[in-house]
Amino acid sequence: MPVVPTVPVVRWARTSVEGPILAGMQFYTIGQAARLLGVSPDTARRWADAGRVATHRDEGGRRLIEGGDLAEFSVELAKGGGGEEDTSYTSVRNAFPGIVTAVKLGDVAAQVEIQAGPHRLVSLLTREAVEELGLEVGMEATARVKSTNVHIDRV
Repeated sequence: MPVVPTVPVVRWARTSVEGPILAGMQFYTIGQAARLLGVSPDTARRWADAGRVATHRDEGGRRLIEGGDLAEFSVELAKGGGGEEDTSYTSVRNAFPGIVTAVKLGDVAAQVEIQAGPHRLVSLLTREAVEELGLEVGMEATARVKSTNVHIDRV
């Protein structure tokens, strides 16, 4: 059997996983995923147990969720409700921690979508800023909102 080189495959999440070289893969613990989804760790654990979101085990036995899977699940969850508990989210200092669900790059500008609990936030910024931050789908990010940049639309 060939030997597969291993390297840490997580750059931005707080959890490091050793495994086959997988460029850009990011993993989140159940607790980190719960915080990003705006639910309790018990709820996130039940969802993982029920197979609603795929998990993998690291060498220490911890269950981890791949960033892309978490991004997809967060969008699905926001569309259908589907939570077992109140998923209302309160902003502290106008900061919305979440997970990047889409990055669209133009020649000069870029559009980044973040799912923060039940809230979908869309930000327009420069392509250079996206590249400097290294923003990718599945990555943890915090959207900070200034009152001069918030627009209210009539429903």
